[in-house]
Amino acid sequence: MLNIVGQLAPLAFGLAAIGSGIGVGIIVGKTIESVARQPELQGRLQSLMFLGIALTEALAFIAIAVAFIPFPAPAAG
Repeated sequence: MLNIVGQLAPLAFGLAAIGSGIGVGIIVGKTIESVARQPELQGRLQSLMFLGIALTEALAFIAIAVAFIPFPAPAAG
């Protein structure tokens, strides 16, 4: 049986980057759409957008940090 525990970290990095990129794209796109509908709320929407981007990137950093946790190899047998 192959030991794939150490080979899953690159997969976690990739999924974290893809998920974060999609999330930030959606947040920015919806903010632009909202400002186009109500330009007078631009300042408030922009601050909420930056908060959403920060939280999305924080989740990506957590996913990358979890990839560094040394999980024990499954017992053979």
